[in-house]
Amino acid sequence: MSHKRIPKRKAAMAVGGVVALGAAAFLLPHANASQDGASDGAAAPKTLKAGDASDLASRLAGLLGDAFAGSYYDGDNKQLVVNVVPGDDNNVIVQAEKAGAAVREVDNSMTELEAGARTLKSEATIPGTSWAVDPRTNKILVTADSTVTGDKWNRLESTVESLGSGMATIKKSAGTFRTFASGGDAIFSGGARCSLGFNVTAGDGSPAFLTAGHCGVAAEQWSDAQGGQPIATVDRSVFPGEGDFALVRYDDPATVAPSEVDLGDQTLPISRAAEATVGQEVFRMGSTTGLADGQVLGLNATVNYPEGTVTGLIQTNVCAEPGDSGGSMFTRDGLAVGLTSGGSGDCASGGETFFQPVTTALAAVGATLGDAGAAGEGAGGQEVGGEEAGTGDQSGDGAGAGAGDAAEQGAQDGSGPTGTH
Repeated sequence: MSHKRIPKRKAAMAVGGVVALGAAAFLLPHANASQDGASDGAAAPKTLKAGDASDLASRLAGLLGDAFAGSYYDGDNKQLVVNVVPGDDNNVIVQAEKAGAAVREVDNSMTELEAGARTLKSEATIPGTSWAVDPRTNKILVTADSTVTGDKWNRLESTVESLGSGMATIKKSAGTFRTFASGGDAIFSGGARCSLGFNVTAGDGSPAFLTAGHCGVAAEQWSDAQGGQPIATVDRSVFPGEGDFALVRYDDPATVAPSEVDLGDQTLPISRAAEATVGQEVFRMGSTTGLADGQVLGLNATVNYPEGTVTGLIQTNVCAEPGDSGGSMFTRDGLAVGLTSGGSGDCASGGETFFQPVTTALAAVGATLGDAGAAGEGAGGQEVGGEEAGTGDQSGDGAGAGAGDAAEQGAQDGSGPTGTH
């Protein structure tokens, strides 16, 4: 299994697995990776991959200043939609259109929405609640799980109402927010089970991996087999607080840690970390439930777990269950996006799941993604098996069937006793 330590003599085999993925349905249908924007500078929105849309959104946020009110990816039209509060200067709309975005005028500025989120933090930090700005509605989406009842519900509802009309909406979740402790490949420590997220190279050049912070807090040493000898030791953990991530170093400095995700019967090379975009299609791999897919719903989410408040997370509708904590969230073209944190529901009824952004975790621990020497040239993410890798903005019957097959196989390979902590 690709997430586990691999002896150097087997490194070539890991690279061979990358080539085999080229024909897999998981990466189909292939999409045009180029941008189709008008060459004459006309105000026609460009056709973008989700990863390129994230880069454009970051540039426009700086360019538009206070007029920028968030953005999201329109997967059907493959365009970046930018919310703008025009005010007296309509030039900001022209700037956004020239940059290649589809522009939508909205009422709520990011300053107002962020102020509303601060009010929720000070007045309604209640276990079982979460909130994130939803750029598609230009409102704050507040979610309350099944434990938020009575006085707690009244307090949350009155706080939302105090923000004013059109600033926030409340959604009830049937499940209970919890960390999904019990991932890719399973890792074990005592009675706890989690998932390995992504292999990385620590700042001193040693091999390591990222997983959920609540897993790193729960135990110091981790094994790749239940009851097995420890193979890695926690270097740093953050949970709760400003994130949910941990850096875990392999005990053997000769460990080869390829930059890829194990999908059960095949592997997907991971080329780099990328920021998430609202509306983006993403996949999650976990040792309990295998492969699942869904969409990014919100960024910079605040989640109030029973153990404490965690900020800066990605909100999605991808399902997960206990044992999937720390597992990898990624795009079909091999971009690392998140680490599974927690949420509500399960893979039978659905629910909300929150992820730690990989980019933030890497910056905090001073690590870089993967080991290019171990993964080989095939991990570049540009071509796999002689074919261009698909983009992260397409779905279809063929892709769905391939993902479903891989999910079933991944669930079988990762089966075993689950645990929570």
